[in-house]
Amino acid sequence: MFDTLAKAGRYLGQTARLMVGVPDYDNYVEHMRVNHPDQAPMTYEDFFRERQDARYGGKNGGRCC
Repeated sequence: MFDTLAKAGRYLGQTARLMVGVPDYDNYVEHMRVNHPDQAPMTYEDFFRERQDARYGGKNGGRCC
C-alpha cells in the first residue's frame, strides 16, 4: 500500500512541476541512460536553458510583435 502511495506521490509531483513549467531533469537523465548510453547528458543548467528556449522561443524567437 505504501509503495502505491509513494508512486502516486511521485506522479503528482511530476505533474505539478510540468504544469508550472519546471522541467524534469531526473527523467531526462534516465531517458539518456536507457536510450542513448553513448551520449553524455546535458548538465542541469544546459538542460534548463534548452527547455526554456524550447518553451519560450529562444533568444529572439518568442516575440509576438
